[in-house]
Amino acid sequence: MDLMRAARLHIPTHTLTVEAVPRPTPGPGQVLIEVGAAGVCMSDVHFIDGSLGRPPHLRGDVVTIGHEVAGTIVELGPGVSEFGVGQRVVLQAGDIKDGQMHTRGVDFDGGWAEYALASVESVFVLPDSIPFEQAAIIPDAVSTPWDAILRTAGVRPGEAVGVWGVGGLGAHAVQLLRAVGAFPIVAVDPVPAARRRALDLGADLALDSADPAFREQVLAVTKGRALSVAFDFAGVTPVHEQALAVLASEGRLILVGLSGRPLVVQDSTTFSYLKHEIRGHFGSALDSVPQLVDLVASGRLDFSRSITDVLPLEEAGVAVRRLHTKEGDPLRLILKP
Repeated sequence: MDLMRAARLHIPTHTLTVEAVPRPTPGPGQVLIEVGAAGVCMSDVHFIDGSLGRPPHLRGDVVTIGHEVAGTIVELGPGVSEFGVGQRVVLQAGDIKDGQMHTRGVDFDGGWAEYALASVESVFVLPDSIPFEQAAIIPDAVSTPWDAILRTAGVRPGEAVGVWGVGGLGAHAVQLLRAVGAFPIVAVDPVPAARRRALDLGADLALDSADPAFREQVLAVTKGRALSVAFDFAGVTPVHEQALAVLASEGRLILVGLSGRPLVVQDSTTFSYLKHEIRGHFGSALDSVPQLVDLVASGRLDFSRSITDVLPLEEAGVAVRRLHTKEGDPLRLILKP
């Protein structure tokens, strides 16, 4: 039996260990990927510590983490003809199984390993011009804010937009909002380094959420119109109240960051009077990853600055700790088997 190394989460004890496990074999409609790079996401951190609860579709109590994956096809399952061995690819963050989306590295084994399985529907060819490290973060870290902006929020050019939380998702949201013509873009984060990053990436204004003049500054930069759209990428309850307080009439609050906490509207009368909307968002459609790959390959988008550090698979626990404690102000950390 061929073995491989994999970072395995033992859900009952919230323990992450790198272990030797059997190398998987692709079934019909599947390919086996030799992992070139895998991203480390805050949702991985929350999954490991139990904040997100038990995965709804996972069989058993142990799973290989990792939903941001890029690599090379090394084996084809029976009946697979649309791909070939040796092709560079990036994987969607989930697979459709039994008519439902199952998240890679949560509901089934993911990419914090030497090899990973994927159905052909979730595999997209990757040009040689995009390094694995940058490609790996496109699923989720980039595709989730991309879909939140275009599909869930329906942001239009010239709309004033706020981004709460300039971490792995929010930082990319700032870049993507600028690309689609949102204006002005207001970034909100209590961490000074995150605010500086937001300005470097294209935000027009970066504010501390605790600033006593917060509302006045938002109204000033929007010429009194307030925000058309507010994105919560932080998953922090106080964001909702602050965002709703600076939303224009018929403004949309988009919840992207996951918290598992109750959603409360403090002033339902004002909420109704201003015709505010709260929309939930999760993940991305299947066509988002290839769209973004094309935009990066053409030079329209550049996420090279997103990669803070690359660590070996054996340091998966170190990467999780660094992301949790913000050590070194990481935007995205990458694991390489």
